[in-house]
Amino acid sequence: MELVKHVYLLCDGLPDEERFGLASQLKRSSVSIPSNIAEGYARRSTGDYIRFLNIALGSAYELESQLELLKILKFNTHAEVDPILNLANEITKMTYSLNQKIKQDK
Repeated sequence: MELVKHVYLLCDGLPDEERFGLASQLKRSSVSIPSNIAEGYARRSTGDYIRFLNIALGSAYELESQLELLKILKFNTHAEVDPILNLANEITKMTYSLNQKIKQDK
C-alpha cells in the first residue's frame, strides 16, 4: 500500500499528456500488486493463491520497468525514482519468496 501511495504522488508531477499514458500504467500496475496478493489469499486455495501471487509478480516487474522509463525519458530524476524503485524491488523479492514458500509447503 505504501508503494501505491508513492507511485501516485510521483505521477502527480508528470506532464498532463502522460496522464492517460505512462501515469495510468504506473498507477494500475502498482495497485495490481497488493490487490492480487489480497485476492489470492482470500480464495483460500493454495493453487489460486500461487496464481494470484504470480500475477502480482508480473505487475511488480511491469512497475519496475515503467519506473525505469521515467528516468530514461527524463520525466523524473534518479533521486525521485530510485527510492520507489528500491521499494518495488523489495516487494518483488518478498512476493517471490512467499510464492516459493507456498509452493514448497503445497
